[in-house]
Amino acid sequence: MKQSRFRTGTLPVLMAETTVTLDVPGNDLMSGLVGERDQLLRRVEKAFPDAVIHVRGNQISVDGPGADLVGKVFSELVLLLERGLSVDDRTLDRAIDMVRSDESPSEVLGTEIMRTARGKPVRPRSVGQKRYVEAVRDSVVTFAIGPAGTGKSWLAVAMAVRALQGNLVDRIVLTRPLVEAGERVGFLPGDLMAKVDPYLRPLYDALFEMLEVETAQKLLDRGQVEVAPLAFMRGRTLNNSFVILDEAQNTSPEQMKMFLTRIGFGTRVVVTGDASQVDVPDGRSGLDGIEKVLQGIEGLSFVRLGARDVVRHRIVQDIVEAYDRNTPKHRGS
Repeated sequence: MKQSRFRTGTLPVLMAETTVTLDVPGNDLMSGLVGERDQLLRRVEKAFPDAVIHVRGNQISVDGPGADLVGKVFSELVLLLERGLSVDDRTLDRAIDMVRSDESPSEVLGTEIMRTARGKPVRPRSVGQKRYVEAVRDSVVTFAIGPAGTGKSWLAVAMAVRALQGNLVDRIVLTRPLVEAGERVGFLPGDLMAKVDPYLRPLYDALFEMLEVETAQKLLDRGQVEVAPLAFMRGRTLNNSFVILDEAQNTSPEQMKMFLTRIGFGTRVVVTGDASQVDVPDGRSGLDGIEKVLQGIEGLSFVRLGARDVVRHRIVQDIVEAYDRNTPKHRGS
């Protein structure tokens, strides 16, 4: 009969190649670490089948070839719990992936950008997302290119709201190219803004998630937050602003140049896009080859996000990876 790898109670005689012992400080942390009915511990055991995990009181002992990695996973989770974060299945899976890649989950997942109106912390949830946040913080212009679900727009709006609340900028400008897909704008009801509102709705949704609806509406009414189609940027100079160009893969090269030359003093720009979802009628995307064109410019950064950075349901990550395996690389990627 195969011996169970997970035990509670008396520690057996050690017969493994490596042994790692971790003393967990406090019963509260221990309960958060093992999970309800030890579900998190059993999840770790499944991820590291060569490791043998034993628990006695607040002490965890790990034997076997994978003991060092498992010990690091538990140590990193303790650090997260000490910072007030809760550990669920998804957080645990991300922590395991990071440890296997020699990355620090506590350093990545413990970074707080801001808190939403409901008090929910906004944090990067992958190494790529943390690199993205740092690039936005340190660069004048940041390009974030990656598939759906990698938090490109969400984190950009969070950084913009933080900059506005910290008086680093005077206003936020959110813009997207107006690309029609199936239904022409002229046939939609209402005035111009009512017609383009559906195209800008994802930016509104992110904004209203970060701020209370009344607060966001006041900022919109005062012009401290502006949401407009990309065409409205022509001829303007944007000073002391945090500007986000979303869905940039649907700009033309001419529109991209026009947008980038709007940058004024004290302004920070984030450009987000997914090179695999180009809807420009002639296929000439403003992201196509832009890194080569702009390489070497000081204050400009490119961050590429991938399947590991998807923060939606795990099936979205699987879908992205499946398309990556079976789709020829876009020439602008």
